[in-house]
Amino acid sequence: MPHAIRVSKVGGPEVLEWTSVDVPPPGPGEVQLRHTAIGLNFIDVYHRTGLYPQPLPFTPGAEGAGVVTALGPNVTGFTVGQRVAYATIPGAYTELRNAPVEKLIALPPDIDDATAASVMLKGMTAEFLLNRCRPIGTNDTILFHAAAGGVGQLAIPWARHLGATVIGVVGREEKIALAKAAGAHHVVLQADFVAQAKALTQGRGVDVVYDSVGKDTFLGSLDALRSRGTLVSFGQSSGKAAPLDVNAIGGPRSLFVTRPSLFAYVSTRAELEASATALFDVIRRGVVKVPKPTTFPLREVAAAHRALEARQTTGSVVLCP
Repeated sequence: MPHAIRVSKVGGPEVLEWTSVDVPPPGPGEVQLRHTAIGLNFIDVYHRTGLYPQPLPFTPGAEGAGVVTALGPNVTGFTVGQRVAYATIPGAYTELRNAPVEKLIALPPDIDDATAASVMLKGMTAEFLLNRCRPIGTNDTILFHAAAGGVGQLAIPWARHLGATVIGVVGREEKIALAKAAGAHHVVLQADFVAQAKALTQGRGVDVVYDSVGKDTFLGSLDALRSRGTLVSFGQSSGKAAPLDVNAIGGPRSLFVTRPSLFAYVSTRAELEASATALFDVIRRGVVKVPKPTTFPLREVAAAHRALEARQTTGSVVLCP
């Protein structure tokens, strides 16, 4: 019988329980797949702690890669034995699962399963942030928080390829080298990122701030922007930011603030396919070099969560069934 990680009550990593599960045959519009690799993302922590509430009990995770083992009735376009991946289907922490075909992407031969599981969610997040949420170009200077993290390691070289000047922000000095290796033109510490951003732009401020940290950086991110600049708040690894007084972003600065999610930007089949195609293209051309992920056995996912929350990881983390 296959096993999965289940959460029966919200809390710390100790609530992640390894348990046997029954997986029925796939239904209409579904395939059954055997996971070969599962992506770990900070949103999994938000679900586990109840910050983003989920119906209990639930299986965490939203990103994975695997092999199709069975087809549901009238399913076309997929075959048994085909390699597939996804980034927006809840319930990934499992050895075997059923998945809707409209959310699956067929993997090309040159993208291996571990790479797919480590970049689908983070890479398509980087794609929509840079190309569609607030498209950037050669005249932009951007500031990217968590520059040594999973999204940062993919977004920074991509942004540089698009012509932007990139200021990476890291929490500790030992992560500076990683952000520089990713392609950041400048790397600054979180402790004084506002002053550094102003200094590097001759007091003007940056055009865009990409902030996945939240509470500890949100107000500073606003301060680091130029007049009519844009804050893209797409995460809250340090906790939920304080409520925003809309008057604080008005007046002569007239700032823009958005709170996007990948789910909204790949809500149609066409958007999903276009985002994945763009991601695979920059990997294939060497624009984005995918770091080898850190791996944990799926049944030891609690240790992976502890490492992620303690910011002891760099790049991506993959769970191995």
